[in-house]
Amino acid sequence: MQTTELDPTLSDALNKARQPGLTLVIGNKNISSWSMRPWVAAVAFNIPFTEVRLLLDQPDTATNIANYSQAGRVPVLLAGEMTIWDSLAICEYLAEQFPDKHLWPQDVAARAMARSITAEMHSGFASLRNDMSMNIQASLPGRGRTPGAQADIGRICEIWEECLARFGHHEYLFGDFSIADAFYAPVVTRFKTYGVALAPALQAYCERVLAHPAVARWVREAMLETDPTPLHDADLPRA
Repeated sequence: MQTTELDPTLSDALNKARQPGLTLVIGNKNISSWSMRPWVAAVAFNIPFTEVRLLLDQPDTATNIANYSQAGRVPVLLAGEMTIWDSLAICEYLAEQFPDKHLWPQDVAARAMARSITAEMHSGFASLRNDMSMNIQASLPGRGRTPGAQADIGRICEIWEECLARFGHHEYLFGDFSIADAFYAPVVTRFKTYGVALAPALQAYCERVLAHPAVARWVREAMLETDPTPLHDADLPRA
């Protein structure tokens, strides 16, 4: 995987991104949970791509993102002349283009469950997102525990327990690492940041996710970032 910072000449950067192959446009690794999901999926399954990282919370962030997608958000996948935005759409595209890599579970029942819990993660858990926002570098034990966030934590634990019991066999949610695990990986980092106490089996699952090479690499690179994110930091829960 190659990494490219945004060129000051935006048109040049976009032309480079449109070269043959896949280009994944992401935000800061420390805070961009949506960027983390397809990035982890692609790296976990050895799908080659060029990375373009755009800094969030900057005066020119919206303009820079607009050069890649009018949706105004990251991540964005450029595949030749195609533009695919939205993390789940990107992962589905990768699963279609690389069927031999089995990004989804091969068993029909497991695949249906994996898609269901991934869609639930994609569309739900608003309180967890708002009250316990992702910040890999931070340590905020006990903060953000609003009733809504606590309810979301409870539901996520239910999902993990069911998947691990039915399909996981004490490994990942469906045995082998899948898109579903990639989608819940940012939640795992949140639980670490905010010191969420979990049942031993669920804590062990989180540790396995954090140890996965793709997730560990994202976290390692997030920890090295020094980019200011004032808007995000202002939203972090306080003591």
